[in-house]
Amino acid sequence: MGTITFLGGTGTVTGSKYLFEQNTKRILIDCGLFQGLKALRQKNWMPLPLDVKTLDSVILTHAHIDHTGFLPRLVKQGYNGPVYANSATVDLLKIMLLDSAHLQEEDARFLNKIGATKHKPALPLYNKEDAEKAISLLKPVSYGQEFEPVPDITIKLRDAGHILGSSFVNIYWKNETGERRKIVFSGDLGRPDRPILKDPSTIYQADYLLVESTYGNRLHDDAQPEESLARIINDTIHRKGSVVIPSFAVGRTQELLYILRDLEEKKRIPELPVFVDSPMAINATEITSKHIENQDLNARLLHIKGIDAFRTKHTVFTESREESQKINDFSEPCIIISASGMLTGGRILHHLKYRLPFEKHTVLFIGYQAEGTRGRAMLEGKKKIKIHGEQIPVKAHIEKISGFSAHADYEEILAWLAGFTKAPRSVFVVHGEPGASADLAKKIKSVYKWTVHVPEYQSKFQLE
Repeated sequence: MGTITFLGGTGTVTGSKYLFEQNTKRILIDCGLFQGLKALRQKNWMPLPLDVKTLDSVILTHAHIDHTGFLPRLVKQGYNGPVYANSATVDLLKIMLLDSAHLQEEDARFLNKIGATKHKPALPLYNKEDAEKAISLLKPVSYGQEFEPVPDITIKLRDAGHILGSSFVNIYWKNETGERRKIVFSGDLGRPDRPILKDPSTIYQADYLLVESTYGNRLHDDAQPEESLARIINDTIHRKGSVVIPSFAVGRTQELLYILRDLEEKKRIPELPVFVDSPMAINATEITSKHIENQDLNARLLHIKGIDAFRTKHTVFTESREESQKINDFSEPCIIISASGMLTGGRILHHLKYRLPFEKHTVLFIGYQAEGTRGRAMLEGKKKIKIHGEQIPVKAHIEKISGFSAHADYEEILAWLAGFTKAPRSVFVVHGEPGASADLAKKIKSVYKWTVHVPEYQSKFQLE
C-alpha cells in the first residue's frame, strides 16, 4: 500500500521533503533546506526520522535550495543512491550545491572570526566535499521521459514553469488489486506569461496531488511589474542613488536582466551600470542561455537574432571578492543585483551595510520574503537590521514588486487546478505558511468540492 510522509514544507515555505513509500520501496521527493526562523533552521541539524540508507532514490522538482539544499547533508548521513532531476536542474545544481556549501563554510568562518557564535567553533552544516558527493549522484532526465527509479514504479517529469528545469513529478504505481495509481508533486508552481519560461504544463488527472501554497492567501497586486521597476529606477536616479536588488541567483536574476535589457532598449530607463554580484547568478545565467529547449518562443527568437537576452549595454558580472568590494567605491547611480534573495547570507549583506543608512538609495524586493528573514523584517518596517553582528539603520527607501514572483498566486493556482478533468481522491496543500495553506485549502474546497488536507510536520497518509 502506498503512503506519503511529510518531512518538510509544512507550515513553512522551506525544507520541502516528501517520502513516498510503496510496500518496501522508498522515494524521497525533494530534499530542501529549512530557512528563516531559528526553530526551522535548527531542523537542518537534526537527522531525518528514517534510515537514509533505506531510501531507493531521490527525485527533485527544481534547483532552489529550499527544495535541494539538504542533499549534501543527506549524503553526509549515508545516502548514496541516485538523485533524478530535469537536465537543466542538474546543471544548475552543479553550481548551486557548491555555492551553498561555500556559504555554509564562509558563514561559519566569519562567525568564528568576529566571535558572534555560541558554538566554539561554529561548524558548517556541510562542506564542499559533501556537495561534490551529492553532485556525483545526479541523474539528468528530460521532460516527458518515463523512467523507473525502482521496479514497478514509473516517474515522468513535466514543466512546472517556475524556474529553468522546474518540474511536476508524476509517480505511477499499481495497488494491491492491480489498478494504476498516480500522485503528482507540484514542487513550486509557476505563473503564466512570464519572460523566458514556458507556462506550467496542464495536469489532467491524478489520484493524489500535492500543491504548493506560497501565495495561497494573496494575489500579485502588480499586474505590470515592468512599469513599477522603471518608475523605481528612475525615481532613485533622480535622488542620485542606487537600486540594490536582493535576488535569487537562479530564475529571478535572469528574468530581471531580461526585463532591464528590454526597458533599456525601449528608452524607458537610462543606460546604467548593472552589477550582477553573485558567482552563482553569473553561472546560472550562462546555463539559462544554454538550455534553449526550456525557453519560451520569444526568448528563442532573440537567440535566433543573435541578441544576448540577459545583458544590458553596461552589465558587469563580478566574479571575485575584490571585484565585489570595488562596487562599494562606485558613487554614481547604478543597479546592484546580488544574492541571497531573502538576505540570509551572501554578498548582498555587504552592499546593504554600505547603502541602507542613506535615504538616496533604494532596496527593492522582487521575491517572497519568508518569516524570520531580514527581508521580511525590512518590509515590515524595522528601523534597524542586524548584519554581521552590527545593528544597521534602515534609512534607504524600501520597495517591493510582487509581480515578479515566480510563484502562482491563489487565483492562478485555482486556474491551474481547473485543468483537472476529474477530482483527485485527495489534495495535500503544502509549502506555505499556516495561514496561506489553510486559506488555499478552503478555496479549493469551496470552488471544486475536493477532499483537501493541510498536513503537519511528520504526518503520514495512506494513499488508498
